[in-house]
Amino acid sequence: MAGLAVSGTQVSYIGQDCREIPEHLGRDYGHFAKRLDLSFNLLRSLEGLSAFGSLEELILDHNLLGNDLALPGLPRLHTLSINKNQITDLECLLDHLAEVTPALEYLSLLGNVACPNELVSLEKDEEDYKRYRCFVLHKLPNLKFLDARKVTRQEREEALVRGAFMKVVKPKLCSDSAAASPECHYTPLPSASRELTSHRGVLGKCHYVYYGKNSEGNRFIRDDQL
Repeated sequence: MAGLAVSGTQVSYIGQDCREIPEHLGRDYGHFAKRLDLSFNLLRSLEGLSAFGSLEELILDHNLLGNDLALPGLPRLHTLSINKNQITDLECLLDHLAEVTPALEYLSLLGNVACPNELVSLEKDEEDYKRYRCFVLHKLPNLKFLDARKVTRQEREEALVRGAFMKVVKPKLCSDSAAASPECHYTPLPSASRELTSHRGVLGKCHYVYYGKNSEGNRFIRDDQL
């Protein structure tokens, strides 16, 4: 079959533009496959992966997988590569992996928004990436490799102390109703006064009486000048 390559316990189905895992892959190869490569497809779902219960390595690079990614229980999986997908919610993914892949040692998320580095945005820097690594290791302490780097002893120790505080929370600048608008500018004015055509002012009164008490100027005024 075109695009299918099988070598021992390794199965590859690369660049076939498939939107779901073909049923015949699981039926024919799922019972013995230990390495499965589904890179360069159009996968949005991993339905059908449950047929590969003995997987140790899973390559899913260059697909369309998002935050709804759902893996079946894969107790032997030690390597997972999900580079260049559409994952934005890091914590959700890590909680899921901690539950279904207890033996995971190698994880790569490069090219996803959830992995903040210059591959995703030039606004990200090395400090952003360090915080990301610290948080990932807090959630998945058994990892030995993360992305293209080996996990160091120092990173592991820092994750134990600070990892829980490395989660990045982005505040919402606009309300949901205003999010659809192309522009949303902050203004301290009350909502009734924000329209450009509204020029209503606010008038207030303040009653102030000066008694001269504690005034430094009183030291230089004689009684006959009052």
